[in-house]
Amino acid sequence: MIKTLIILVCLIQLSGCVLTKIVTVPMRVGGAVISIIPVAGNTAHDAIDEAADIVDNVPL
Repeated sequence: MIKTLIILVCLIQLSGCVLTKIVTVPMRVGGAVISIIPVAGNTAHDAIDEAADIVDNVPL
């Protein structure tokens, strides 16, 4: 019972900005790594960065 309550409190604390950052930081790192590819890297990076911006703006 206590363990469930602790997990529930942690989930409530992870709402909002922190939760979206947990999702978008790996996206942005992946985009930075992909941008190294000479021809298609910048296009892919821009698309991933735009998607990460949209996730950041999700109202939680």
